[in-house]
Amino acid sequence: MTPTDDQAAVPTLDLDLTSPEPIPEAGIAKALDLMRSGRLFRYGETAPGQLSPAADLEQKFATAIGRRYAIGVNSCGAALFLALRASGVAPGDHVLVNGFTLAPVPGAIAHAGGVPVIVEIDHRCMIDLDDLERQAAATGAKTLLLSHMRGHISNLDEVMTIATRHGINVIEDCAHTLGANWAGRPTGSFGVAGCFSLQTFKHINAGEGGIIVTDDADLAAQAIILSGSYMLYPQHAARPDEEAFEKWRAVTPNFSLRLSALAATVALPQLDELDERIRKMNHAYERLAAELSAIDGVEVIERDPREEFVGSSLQLRLPSLDSGQIAAIIDFCRSHKLDLKWFGQERMEGFTSRPAQWKYITPSGQAPRTEEILRSLCDMRIPPSMTADHCRQIATIIAAAVHNATHQE
Repeated sequence: MTPTDDQAAVPTLDLDLTSPEPIPEAGIAKALDLMRSGRLFRYGETAPGQLSPAADLEQKFATAIGRRYAIGVNSCGAALFLALRASGVAPGDHVLVNGFTLAPVPGAIAHAGGVPVIVEIDHRCMIDLDDLERQAAATGAKTLLLSHMRGHISNLDEVMTIATRHGINVIEDCAHTLGANWAGRPTGSFGVAGCFSLQTFKHINAGEGGIIVTDDADLAAQAIILSGSYMLYPQHAARPDEEAFEKWRAVTPNFSLRLSALAATVALPQLDELDERIRKMNHAYERLAAELSAIDGVEVIERDPREEFVGSSLQLRLPSLDSGQIAAIIDFCRSHKLDLKWFGQERMEGFTSRPAQWKYITPSGQAPRTEEILRSLCDMRIPPSMTADHCRQIATIIAAAVHNATHQE
């Protein structure tokens, strides 16, 4: 793509990338009915004759991912914490985590009392398999919290082989991969547990919420009690049998991290729309990736053909530019209503951060290759409403931004 020096020729993006999809009318109608009933709490003192919306959502999630059990909670961060706790992570335990992720992921490890150990990433933003092998051997960690950050799915065949060799439990952070697969198998079905997000900017928007899926009866029973079921766990549908609960009910605390009936009601009809949303996002991703790849100095992150990802965001690198030039590009894009997130900023901003900025990890900044990769990494959301015209506008804005940043006198 040929950049232009004519600022008047650079368009202003006429799409708000942060605007979520509207709640389906069926969800709005059911939410209104629920609010009129007043029964926003997922449990009742007498078991209802039919599934609560939360139990219904859990059952459908378990079926969609191909797992036996599902537990709804109030956020994906809570799901990660409960999965760590219920899988046996104790205070002081080392927990491996890939360095390209969001702050709630190491935050969940800290919440469980674990010690985050950052594993390097490679140039494709995947967990570095060699460093995973090294860190597993060096630390003796028995848990890997694997973040499929921004929808990038690591080679799960190799990850699981390494984990099995070292006796490591894998918990998958699937906040960005609902509906995605690795070589035909859903993310969230590989590790001992998978954790999904229902936050507004994820593939299903309930405002806030999370889901744990697992085949482990002990993990599921603990997570249900830990989440705050009291002794009303029979009101879950995708749950283990009574024997699993008897083992844990008297020794497991209640952390009150439940999914509300209202959030579940809003989420349920969106499951039916998920495939169409994914189709639209992936179509836009392919167009946008092709446009951006034609710009000198811009590298779109390479994807493995076995990675059946959901293109809800796109990541690009500007490796030949310094921080001042990248900052100028970010400012130029924002002046044209294109909101790029930049992982290399000196201070944490918005949702974006990197390991060196998590000062509660000791030592912080322990992943130099990850820091170098993230120094030049930018990304943007891809809403289902993005069109071919929007993709061209974005590419034109970024091309002009790069040109201006690299031709300053």
